[in-house]
Amino acid sequence: MKHELQRISTRIGSIAESATLKVDGRAKALQAAGRPVISFAAGEPDFVTPAHIVEAALAAVHDPKNYRYTPAAGLPDLREAVAAKTLRDSGLSVSPSQVVVTNGGKQAVYQAFATLLDPGDEVIVPTPYWTTYPEAIRLAGGVPVNVFAGSDQGYLVTVEQLEAARTPRTKVLLFVSPSNPTGAVYSPEQTKAIGDWAEENGLWVISDEIYQNLVYDGMRAVSIVEAVPALADRTILVNGVAKTYAMTGWRVGWMVGPADAMKAAGNLQSHLSSNVSNISQRAAIAALNGPQDAAREMHSAFDRRRQLVVAELNKIEGILTPTPQGAFYVYPDVTGLLGREWAGVTPTSSLELADLILDKAEVAVVPGEAFGPSGFLRLSYALGDAALLEGVQRLQRLFA
Repeated sequence: MKHELQRISTRIGSIAESATLKVDGRAKALQAAGRPVISFAAGEPDFVTPAHIVEAALAAVHDPKNYRYTPAAGLPDLREAVAAKTLRDSGLSVSPSQVVVTNGGKQAVYQAFATLLDPGDEVIVPTPYWTTYPEAIRLAGGVPVNVFAGSDQGYLVTVEQLEAARTPRTKVLLFVSPSNPTGAVYSPEQTKAIGDWAEENGLWVISDEIYQNLVYDGMRAVSIVEAVPALADRTILVNGVAKTYAMTGWRVGWMVGPADAMKAAGNLQSHLSSNVSNISQRAAIAALNGPQDAAREMHSAFDRRRQLVVAELNKIEGILTPTPQGAFYVYPDVTGLLGREWAGVTPTSSLELADLILDKAEVAVVPGEAFGPSGFLRLSYALGDAALLEGVQRLQRLFA
């Protein structure tokens, strides 16, 4: 008798599809079928990539030196530009050799965990979390340990909560400020307190700074390595051009960290994907080194939309929406809508509520189950002003 082997590995078979991409894909399928669905699902700016960045890419297309393999860790000019940005925005002086350029921030997240974790190592994950983090941790053999902070805490975890979650197997703290999905930003004092705690306990920190330039109300997202310089030898910073410069499809991210960790990550990438597209890298150089006027204009638009969506959502009885201070998401607490009948349906979870909203209001939102506990929704306000207002008004009518 032929021995029947398992077709898909247990490791890969256990991965859940990205919830945000799943919801966005469903919304796009409905739109293609002719339904007027408004999608708040994807964290993707509606703006076009600034013209000078596109021009740099066009010039790169015509330069034959970009048709060949280049160093797996990134073009020297881009690594220099990333090092300069890291000093400028994160307060950390690094050599270009401490930079690894990746295919988007998502690859940088995966490689950071893969570089640090052995089977059974625990990673403390402040929750709500971006849907990819736990999957990337598990793929690397690690164990995510969720620490939840609700709307009553402004979605910000405390040192006391982190300490309660720490065990002898804890190796890494994940730190994300501004946060996806909540838009929460830790104050300089909170960042320092958490950084001091990580340093005192000998932990590594992976800090996702992809939204660090999208902060509002005079806030600044202070990097954990700026708040606690002693952590620099055990911190990997993850970042990219996607959000600030409307370059989601260009796929350029990076990781910055200690020389030994970056050497190991570069070795992994040399076998995994080799170099990022040279055309995209040339575009990223223009983004980081070129004029920032367009980025500032997009930031102003996000700020305007942020204020609009919070004000309109909070007109709905049963929805509590803390004002986010960063990124381009709101994360309303919708527990006040659950267990009540709406359009003939009584949702008992935010997953059921999101299905109801899509079916009855033709609005796509991502349920809290994608990011942690039920009872919340994530809405991206990185879509056009008119669509944003119409989408929220549909919710107002549904829950009137």
